Amino acid sequence: MINNFFKPKDAFVGDIIPFAKNGYAYLYFLYEDRKVPKTGMPWHLVRTRDYVNYEYMGEALPSGGKYKSDFNCYTGSIVTDQEGLIHLFYTGNNPQILDSRGKSLQLVMHATSDDNMLTWQKQEDTTFGAFPNYEPSDWRDPYVFYDEDKCIWRMLVVARKKTGPERRRGVTAQCISKDLVHWQEVEPFWNPNKFIAMECPEVFHWGDWWYFVYSEFSDGFTTQYRMSKKLNGPWISPKYNSIDGRAFYASKSLFLNNRRYFTGWISTKENQEDDGLWQWAGTMSTLEAIQNQDGTLSFKIPDEIIQNMGYLEENMVDSKIEQVDGYKDIILNQVTGRRLNYLKLTFNVYAGTKDWGMMIRASNDGNESYIIRVEMNHNRMVFDRWPRKKIGTEQWQESSGDVPFYIELERPIDIDSGQHTIEVLQEDTLAVIVLDGKTTMSVRMYNRSSGHVGAFVDDGCVDVVSIMQRRAER
Repeated sequence: MINNFFKPKDAFVGDIIPFAKNGYAYLYFLYEDRKVPKTGMPWHLVRTRDYVNYEYMGEALPSGGKYKSDFNCYTGSIVTDQEGLIHLFYTGNNPQILDSRGKSLQLVMHATSDDNMLTWQKQEDTTFGAFPNYEPSDWRDPYVFYDEDKCIWRMLVVARKKTGPERRRGVTAQCISKDLVHWQEVEPFWNPNKFIAMECPEVFHWGDWWYFVYSEFSDGFTTQYRMSKKLNGPWISPKYNSIDGRAFYASKSLFLNNRRYFTGWISTKENQEDDGLWQWAGTMSTLEAIQNQDGTLSFKIPDEIIQNMGYLEENMVDSKIEQVDGYKDIILNQVTGRRLNYLKLTFNVYAGTKDWGMMIRASNDGNESYIIRVEMNHNRMVFDRWPRKKIGTEQWQESSGDVPFYIELERPIDIDSGQHTIEVLQEDTLAVIVLDGKTTMSVRMYNRSSGHVGAFVDDGCVDVVSIMQRRAER
């Protein structure tokens, strides 16, 4: 099954817990059925050898049930010890079990497998809660890894300090262990005094660099990374430190065949509508990380996904779009709908051009479409659409809150004139957009289901050099 966008039937994908073993990427995920009343949250599993063909394995770690501390089995991590025993660490939560302030308790819990992850045995006697300096209701997402230099296991935990400004108490707490059973509190791994929380932490080593990955929600819901030459820091924030935009969240990674893959979920929207609020959980999606010479990371769609989609159509367009004092667009012959589809447009951008980009699912005259706009003066790529939802009867109340594009669907970039590419992998309501093979932006598109491909320029000149298209054979 070719499917970069995986979602179980009648349910949604929450946080992903990736684990590599025996040539497979095991992608455990939180299974969200959105039933009311809640039925408890288990982990489910898909696995793949190539990020092209996926095998859905069903439930992996069940909910503990109505009266257990792990009614909800939230995010964690998986490791193998020196004897080959596989350990799974996860967050246990039951809305009926409260802390002293009346908030829902969160606990670090533990399970093991001695049959290659076919079954898991929960080790309830090793459960532990927040240490005294942290809030008991924020103690989750344990990430465990082995520190070879110190010969100890380290666990990073999402936590919040008990004191300090409410929106800046987030801290990455840290515990150490010799045996993966007994855990001792040590100094925080990261205490930035800037976020509500930093969810789904991850640390890995790649070449000369250590990387610390986390998903923050304070200024915006994005997965970010920092880098350092040493495990104990200091951690450098690169100029462009987010992996994607607002729609792609809780991304974690693994090495498979000497390549680094980040898998997260693309959020759904309420009422399946463009102006709906973002929801928790959605559809699984994977990006491949490329390590640049300076250690920073770029992201793209894995090549195999595109190459295995079927027949390739590539056409030279050689069409100039020029409008030095206004806007101009062209509509191309290609049509896209909800079927899995890949597009790549190559542009030559002239010096002095203000904005340019690509339209998808456009009307015949280009007046209605989803818009990928590269704003040269602002050094960003944004996602937009027209028409927008009307918020009143007057002309100045035309556009969905008077916003210039989808808020939080913007990606900072370094951009100049010359040749550039925009790639779009889309299926149903989803799309992953890639600029120049290194900057990604995942989006949802609900209101327009099909239409033409187009290109445009605003105050400037571009050549549309070529268009490549692939359609999945299914």
